Amino acid sequence: MTAPGAGFDFNDPPSPLFKEVMVHDPSIFKTGNMFHILGSHMASARSTDLITWEQISDYTRPGNPLMHSIEDFREAFEWSNSSTFWAGDVQPMPDGRFFMYYCNCQGSRPLGDIGLAVSDKPDGPYKNQGIFLKSGMIGTSEDGTPYDPTIHPNCIDPHAFFDNDGVYRLLYGSFSGGIFILRLNPETGLPFPNQGYGKKLTGGNHARIEGPYMQYSKETGYYYLFLSFGGLGREEGYNIRVARSRNAEGPFYDMQGNDMTNVRGAEGTIFDDKSIEPCGTKLVGGYWFMQEHGEPGRSTTSHISPGHNSTYCDEESGRYFLIFHQRFMHSRSIHQVRVHEMFLTDDGWFVVSPFRYDGAPLRAFKPEHVHGFWKIINHGQDINYTPALSTTVHLNLDGTVSGAKTGEWHLCSDGKSFNITVDNIEYKGRLLRSYAADHDKWVMSLTAISQEGIAIWGAGVALDM
Repeated sequence: MTAPGAGFDFNDPPSPLFKEVMVHDPSIFKTGNMFHILGSHMASARSTDLITWEQISDYTRPGNPLMHSIEDFREAFEWSNSSTFWAGDVQPMPDGRFFMYYCNCQGSRPLGDIGLAVSDKPDGPYKNQGIFLKSGMIGTSEDGTPYDPTIHPNCIDPHAFFDNDGVYRLLYGSFSGGIFILRLNPETGLPFPNQGYGKKLTGGNHARIEGPYMQYSKETGYYYLFLSFGGLGREEGYNIRVARSRNAEGPFYDMQGNDMTNVRGAEGTIFDDKSIEPCGTKLVGGYWFMQEHGEPGRSTTSHISPGHNSTYCDEESGRYFLIFHQRFMHSRSIHQVRVHEMFLTDDGWFVVSPFRYDGAPLRAFKPEHVHGFWKIINHGQDINYTPALSTTVHLNLDGTVSGAKTGEWHLCSDGKSFNITVDNIEYKGRLLRSYAADHDKWVMSLTAISQEGIAIWGAGVALDM
């Protein structure tokens, strides 16, 4: 069995020194050379390189350094009938303040709220300014009509951002009536009056869509709406999807041409994943690169329920990153933060590196670096409750694919763009050199997506060269 890249000296760097943290629903922001992430339960961490993370806070409790005082948030806890925070978000403001948008929810019903807390330091403490959006009430809702959980949002999962025109906005929502967006006053951090819940972008009828996050690309001129489909539990199929629009308020379309405005659960259903499964371009779900004979290590890791992501674009380099939490088949309770790099295809859609960000420089390759055995993951379009398993193929020097799948492949003249056709479906993406932690080896890898919006990953077998 031949490993792709065997016999070539890539001058690979030393193995990256990953340091793990547990921040569920990580939302990223940067100050100076420091990356910060905030997640559920007021958990937070920071890093200078997106590789080695330091835990700053963990649970909702007295003494959490993010909060000026837990008693300040009594109103939010009382409204939501809860004792903890769910997924929050921090937006650094031009005047040096930091606006934290926090949220609380009862859990078994959409009794939720979103509030604002302010600090002059990224790691707090944050002083509560009060809640400003509520859901789940009996009676009149924020838009003046009786609250209806099939059409009105669950007010959690906020993400505040400035759009390309400098308009300050809040994106939010989870399950229930869908994902909404409204305008904020950058001076106060609060919504401008008379917006109700704002404009609906997608979801409804209790469809399991949540964790919205917006990324604008100067390269393409599109706003990319990232979403998590499915449930966040270990075997509930969490997966990350994307749609795009020229306007921050939509309408958003996926690669298949679906208008996300129309995506919702079937009438009269609750958590009907089949209703929404065909929509949204799926970037990553649960997956497992299987152990091949001769690869070092006793076993490989089964990654499941990746989701509730944020994104970051480095303005100087133009590189994009996807930040999310990841669960594992071998543990019921463990989740860890993962950062994977993203790349734009010629068609202006994102593909995601199959391995976590390792700090290595990007490079160009030659066709002879591709030759060998590869493990291929097809992420499909389903909300997969068990991991997608890899199959093994051989990419031949003559540009053909053989083994479990047949087809052909082509490395473009830039030495980076990579096209592969498998079973008569063409995928376009990127060829990479990546660190495979399961084997403590650097391997060739690829990420690509079809015109139908199906993403595939590839990993060269990790054999001694």
